[in-house]
Amino acid sequence: MSSDTPERAPASDADGDNPMPLAEEAAVAGPALARAALDAARARTADRVPMRRARPSGNESRRGGYSGSGPDSRDPQPLAAVIDRLVKARGWQRPTAEATVFGAWERVVGADVAAHSKPVKLDNGELTVEAESTAWATQLRLLSRKLLKGIAESVGPKVVTKLHIHGPTAPTWSRGTRRVKGRGPRDTYG
Repeated sequence: MSSDTPERAPASDADGDNPMPLAEEAAVAGPALARAALDAARARTADRVPMRRARPSGNESRRGGYSGSGPDSRDPQPLAAVIDRLVKARGWQRPTAEATVFGAWERVVGADVAAHSKPVKLDNGELTVEAESTAWATQLRLLSRKLLKGIAESVGPKVVTKLHIHGPTAPTWSRGTRRVKGRGPRDTYG
């Protein structure tokens, strides 16, 4: 070698196993050098034995592919099960139970009682029930313990703790489009 050219160590491929002579290194440059490095890396990975991944169990989600014959979290689920999981996850058990009192009143108290009464308001565990007549209001007051027990069995304990039962309310003329504001007409005679 000449004295004006510094000595260089021979180049090697990416893992340092096969030294490349200096004459070949000069010929390989730019895109050809990148292609040669890529081919060398592919050759090294092709020689390796691929590791087998452990198969996920039935409920673990798998990335891509089919779920197989076993149960999987991606399988279709019944709507009731999905809603139950959502209610539990969000902590909506109490509001759901309170809504059941109104939505399923006939199932909660029975068809006969539901035909003659309706729930009006539920506030702090106190349910207000309106009966269709004063006679039914009296009967429901006598059945209040049985009603509370039935409600607790169907929607859960401590959702309804007390019943307020009243008869039908008389119509009121204090509001409306034809209402006179103020005291209204009074006796103007004499």
